[in-house]
Amino acid sequence: MSRPADLSLAIGLAQAAGSAREWYGLGRRDVGSMRLIVVRGKGSETPVRGQVPAWGAGFTFPGARTILIRADAGDPYRILRHELAHLVLFDAVQVRIPLWFNEGYAALAAGEVDRLVNLRLNLSVARGDIPGFFELDRALRGNEPTAEAGYALAASAVAMLARRHPDHSLAPLLDRIAAGEPFEAAVLATTGSPLGRFEVEWQRDVRRRYGLFGWMMAGGFWLVAAVLVVVAIWLRRRRDRPRRLALDQGWVVEADDDGPGTG
Repeated sequence: MSRPADLSLAIGLAQAAGSAREWYGLGRRDVGSMRLIVVRGKGSETPVRGQVPAWGAGFTFPGARTILIRADAGDPYRILRHELAHLVLFDAVQVRIPLWFNEGYAALAAGEVDRLVNLRLNLSVARGDIPGFFELDRALRGNEPTAEAGYALAASAVAMLARRHPDHSLAPLLDRIAAGEPFEAAVLATTGSPLGRFEVEWQRDVRRRYGLFGWMMAGGFWLVAAVLVVVAIWLRRRRDRPRRLALDQGWVVEADDDGPGTG
C-alpha cells in the first residue's frame, strides 16, 4: 500500500519482505503474511499519527501484522529489516519481553552495527552515565537523540547476552523464551546471572568499552582540540585588545581631495 509515486519502492520492499532469510539466533524463517504500508512525512502526518513518535522511520504492529515504512527517512530497505525483525521475534517468542530486548534484538538482526560505532561518540556514555534497564526502556520512548542512544545501548545489552553464553550465541536464550520460559529465568539459565546482576555487569561493560578513552580515540580528541583552539584565539584577542586600542590613539586619516579616480 503506497502512493502512486512510491509504488515501485513498495513492490521492491514487499518482495524483500517475502523472502525467507536467516535471523539472528532464530535460524531461517519466513515472515509470512503481512501488510506493508509505505508513506512519506513524519509520524504526525502518517496514518498512525498520535500512536508513534514523530521522528520514527518505521513502525511494526505485530497484532495486526502491519509494518509502516517512511520512504523519506533513510534507507527504506534497512528500515524494513529492522521492522521485520520485530515481527519475526513476536512470532517466535511466547512470553513478555522488555522493550530494550525487543529493540536491541531488532537492531542486531538488521545488521545495524553502526549504532555501536556511534556509541563511541556519545559523550554522556563516555562520562559513564549508563541507564538501568528501566530507564533504558523510557529512553527508547523519548525524543530522537535520547532514543538513538537507547537503541545502541539496547543492542549492546543483547549482544552481551549472547557473549555470556558458553556458545557465544543468543539462540539458547531465544529457544527458552520461545518455549514459554519467563525472560528473567531464561537470562539466569543462559548467562549464570539473575537479571538484576546482569544489568550491573552490562553497565560496567559499557563503561569499559565506551569510556572517555574510547570516546577520545573515536574522534572526541579532535573536538576537544578544536574547542581549545577557539578558546585560545578568544583569550589571545582579549589579551591584545588594550594594546590594539592604544595603538589606534592619535591616528588621523586625511580626506582624499583628488576625488575618485576614473579609468
